[in-house]
Parts: sequence; C-alpha cells; structure tokens
Amino acid sequence: MDTHQTTQVFPRVIRYLKPYRSGLLGVLGLLIVINLSELLKPWPLKLIIDHVLNGHPLDIGWVSTWSPFSLLIAACIGLVFIHILSAALTLHYNFVSIRLGQHLVQTLRGDLYDHLQRLSLKFHSQARIGDLLHRVTADTFAMQGLTMNSLFPIISASALVLGMTVIMLRLDWMLTLVALSICPPLLLTIARVNRRIGPLALQARQQEGAVYSVVQRTLSSIKVVQAFTTEPEEHRKFMAASQESLGSGLRLYTLQTLYSGAVNTLIAVGTALVLGIGAAHVLGGTLSLGELVVFVSYLASLYGPMNTLVQANNLIQDAKAGLRRVFEVLDEQGELRDGPHRISGQPVRGQVTFERVCFEYVPGQPVLREIDLEIPPGQKIAIVGPTGAGKSTLVSLVPRFADPLSGRVLLDGRDLRDYGLRELRAQIAMVLQPPLVFPLSLRENIAYGRSHASLEQIQAAARLAGIHEAIERLPNGYETVVGEQGVTLSEGERQRITIARAILRDTPILILDEPTSSVDHETEAKIMAGLDRLMANRTAFIIAHRLSTVRTADRIVVVREGRIVEQGTFTALLSSDGPFRRLYRTQWHGSDKSEDRLHIELSASP
Repeated sequence: MDTHQTTQVFPRVIRYLKPYRSGLLGVLGLLIVINLSELLKPWPLKLIIDHVLNGHPLDIGWVSTWSPFSLLIAACIGLVFIHILSAALTLHYNFVSIRLGQHLVQTLRGDLYDHLQRLSLKFHSQARIGDLLHRVTADTFAMQGLTMNSLFPIISASALVLGMTVIMLRLDWMLTLVALSICPPLLLTIARVNRRIGPLALQARQQEGAVYSVVQRTLSSIKVVQAFTTEPEEHRKFMAASQESLGSGLRLYTLQTLYSGAVNTLIAVGTALVLGIGAAHVLGGTLSLGELVVFVSYLASLYGPMNTLVQANNLIQDAKAGLRRVFEVLDEQGELRDGPHRISGQPVRGQVTFERVCFEYVPGQPVLREIDLEIPPGQKIAIVGPTGAGKSTLVSLVPRFADPLSGRVLLDGRDLRDYGLRELRAQIAMVLQPPLVFPLSLRENIAYGRSHASLEQIQAAARLAGIHEAIERLPNGYETVVGEQGVTLSEGERQRITIARAILRDTPILILDEPTSSVDHETEAKIMAGLDRLMANRTAFIIAHRLSTVRTADRIVVVREGRIVEQGTFTALLSSDGPFRRLYRTQWHGSDKSEDRLHIELSASP
C-alpha cells in the first residue's frame, strides 16, 4: 500500500467533522466560557492583597463602601465559586468532547470496515490480517486523538494565551514582552523536532501493526505450529517483531522527552526573568504587589497553555501517522466496479456463458486460456482436472471474485460486469474450501446470509445436508456454539454445515467446491442424494477430485493447464480414451483395479 496519496490528512478530517458542526460549535462555546473562568481566577487574590491587606481603596461603585472584612468574604466566596464553575464546565466539556470524539471514531471505523469488506480478494491475499486489525481497532482512535485531544486543546490554549497576553499588556507591557521573549526559541524548537517526530511516529505504528500480524498468524495456525514443533521459532519471530516495535517506541519517547525538557527549561528561564523584573517594578512603585501576583498567576497559566501547544504537537504527529494508515486503506481502489443493471424482482434463469475467457494472477503467467463454455439454465456441470489446472479460478469468475483479463462471462446473456455485485452474488450459493464455520451457534452458522430464516427452514436444510441428527444429539441442539474456526466440529461436520448454509440460501446458481471431500463414502452418498434434489432446476457448478461424485452431472468439463481439453457425460468420457479416463484410472491406483472399476461404472451408468 502506497502512502503518497494520504499525506493531506487535515482536509479529509474536516470532511468527517462537517456532519457534527452543531456539536463542535457547542464544544467551542464551552471552551470560551472555561477560558473566561480561567482568566478570572487570579483576581480575587489581587482583591485580597491590594484592597484588604494593603488597604488600597477600591473605586468600583457601591463596592467601594464595603469594609475590608466584607471584601475578604466576597473575594473568598468568589474564588471558590470561580473554581467550582471552572471544574463543572471542564467536566461537562470532557464528557461532551469524548462523546463527540467517539462518534468520529465510530464513523471512521465503520467506513474502514465497510471498505475492507468490499476490497478484492487479491488485496486481502496480499495484506497482513494482523496489520489490518490494528488499523481498524487502534489506528482509527487517531481521529479522536487529532481532534478532541489535540486540535481542541490547541484552540483552547491559543485563546487563553491571547486573553492573558491582552490583560498582561494592560498591567505591565515591559514585563509582558519579557514573558513572551521565550516564544521565538520555543517555536524554533517545535519546528526542529517536528521534522523528526512525524516519521518516528509512523514507524512506531507500522511496527506495532507487524506485531499484531505475527500474533494473528501464529494463533490462527496454532495446530500446525504445535504439530511441527515450531514454537521456539515462532517465539523468536514474535520477540524480534516486539523488540523492533518497542525500540521504535523508545526512540519516539526519548525524542518527546528531550523535547519536553527543552520546553520546560525555556519556561523556567522566562519565569525567573519575570519574577526578577517584576519584583523590581513593585519596589519601584510602578506595579502593585497584587498586580504582580496576578501577573505571575497568568504567567504560570500562560506557559501552561504554551506547553499544551508544544505537547499537542507530539499528539498531532502520532495521530497523523495513525490516520495516514487508515486513509491508506481507504484509498485502495476496489478492482471490481458495480455495474448499472439491477435485478429488481426479475427472475434469474441461470444461463452462464464463458466467451474466450483468459485470466492471470501474475502478469505473464496465464491461469485460464481461451475458455469457451455455455451452461444452459438448470444444467449441472462438473469441473475436474489435476491440481492447479484452474478449476477454482474458472468458477470464481461467476460471482465476480475477479474479472477476466480478456473475454467475458455472461449471465442470462448479459456481461457480469453490468450487474451490481451484491445483487449478482445474492443469486449464488457457494460451498467453498476449506469449509468455514464461525464461532456462533449452529443455527446462526446455517442461517448465515439469511438470518431471518425460521428454525424449521434451518432444520430442513440441515436434514438435506445430513447434519440434522448430529446436531440434535448435542446438549443445546441448534443453539450449540462452536469454537473458533469450528474446532469443536469434525472436518466432515463443518463441511455439512456449509452445505446446509448453501441449501438454505435457495439461489438459482450453486457453486460446490469439493462438497464431499472431507466425508466418508457413506456420508458422501447421503449428501449427494440431498444435493441432487437441491440442484434440480438450478444451474450448478461442482468442482470435484473424487470423480465418483460427478456421475450424475449433466456434463463433465475437464480442465488442464487452464484450457478445456474434454467435456461430455460421465459414461461418454469413461468410454473414450481421453484425459478424464486417465484421471479416473490414476485415482484408483493400479491398472487392474482401475480397469475393474471402469467396467463396474460403465455397467452401472444408464
């Protein structure tokens, strides 16, 4: 995945903020009120020092008639009220901003997840699942980090700095200039570190995603890992990836710490200068003690927001790195485009035609070559051939998991590329290899893709697939929850669950990729009897290595090296000395046995 398209993060973030304009304005309003309360905090102290302790007259209308004790009480009450108000407003602001940030994360996460589901199988075959998982679950939080945890604090700190600077200039312009004298070196420090933090933050994110990938790959293949006793090797790979990730994090943390240390040193220098010059101004009578207290209070509050601005830069760089990784995936263009034609209540007959179809995964290495094949509606086609001949690739073009490099595939006389993907695939039920079972209840597994099916319909499909009795024997029946990747079921049971799922879908086109490869011959016979009833009046594609399972096919298509080399009925192909007959003999290992078997099959065939 290329990152050059995702450098402009902020314009894309703004597009996500637009639907939440009213909420953002509310948050900004809260920030204004909070900042006003922050500006008021030092003034009760000035009132106490100058007008209560030092006895300077207070010339503010009717308040000037108050006694020193009354002023003291009022100042104390005001001080408490301002702090309570500020705390309450800050609490409300935190709640509102966090909730708004979560909405933004939810929206971005939803867009990313939806986009991932629509990307081609080619993309998913090349991507690392653990890294994609990190982008969906962790990197999307960068949206909240950039907006609510960075940009809004920057706005708040900037407004506070501006307000305090205006008041400080009115109190003592020379002292204010001294206080602001640290800003140029502060900005220079920000600019210099900026150039280094961004790349380090992105590298840390990428290497953290690599750790996710190692863990996901190992745990999803734990049976193979244990069978081949490669636990030490996998542990070394994990430790190496983890060490690289932690090393990147340490380098980033070290730079951020040095950055913060330099900033704090500049702030300490500025504070010392202000205290020294301010004390001289008090002694010289140009500044009251209370005004110096206000000034120093503002100074602490001034450098605090400045420090926030600096620290927010670290957060922004880290958030931008996460968002770049998210937008990088969102910028991936799906290779398959929806066509304009919609199947709106119009029944699909199921006529499938391949016209001079060529396909390749790697340029220059064709997988299918000049495929011409026409399947009338309701015909049952078996596709056989050696491993790697292109059988699964040929069938995968029907639901448009990929499009031909040249030529075209038609459904009812219309190019598949003219159909909408969802509507096209809604007309197709598939039993794929390996059989995929989700960590859900058996009822939910069978009803996957048709969640509103009744229990009676689910049970009928399970009976047809030969799995109903086995499910009924379980303590919780159809509500039994299976383990991750169906580990609590046998291979044959998983296969029959997926067959029941396809039966329940009840579509005009069926694709069966080795539907009986994982079951014994007795179960195979039961399943094939049910599938024969299911496939009646439906267009069906059966990919089979067990050649005995294709006896009842209307036509058998033999594929070798990406070409159709032979096609016909089971009897006709066995009778001729062609590729199918040779495949059949090879499967039965040994000429004498295979010839006996051939005679049996030919005599049993109609």
